[in-house]
Amino acid sequence: MGSGCDSDHVTHPERRLVIAVTGGTHEEFREYVVARGPALLRVAYQLTGHASDAEDLLQAALVKTYLAWDRIQDRAALDGYVRRAMVNINISWWRRRKLEEYPSAELPEPALTGDFAYLPERVEQALDRLPTRMRAAIMLRYYEDMTESEIATALGVSVGTVKSTVSRAMAKLRGDLVLAESRRLEPQV
Repeated sequence: MGSGCDSDHVTHPERRLVIAVTGGTHEEFREYVVARGPALLRVAYQLTGHASDAEDLLQAALVKTYLAWDRIQDRAALDGYVRRAMVNINISWWRRRKLEEYPSAELPEPALTGDFAYLPERVEQALDRLPTRMRAAIMLRYYEDMTESEIATALGVSVGTVKSTVSRAMAKLRGDLVLAESRRLEPQV
């Protein structure tokens, strides 16, 4: 949010005027974004799988949050509000996209980069390789702690589809993590 009244060329009296006119909303929102932005960007990246898409997604969710700022009473629930907005926006974007991925009889070799020293990093990379619907179902189930029926409603699919999607996604994640670990432990020739 580097434009408008946050830029360096705004003088202090003008900044005070903006804060007075908005009731401090602008400054409070800016502080929230500065403090929580990096963590929220990581969630956006997990949802989209692409850095530029994650930035766009977070930006769209933050715009919605800013517009609703005065209606959000529980400031402790802001992260949940932004994450929910990101999920809803991502689902909307996902529905608009044409299906560009087709199932294959063989799984591609996972792209292994660097040393997989820590499990959270390996899990994050495995999540990145999941198809969009599977990633969304896993994020909603295990990061947002939604029920299968809530996920079905959010994704616009049946509960049975949610169950099978989450099951297949977990199997892919387990297989991907086991494969990555076994490759890491193989002796180098």
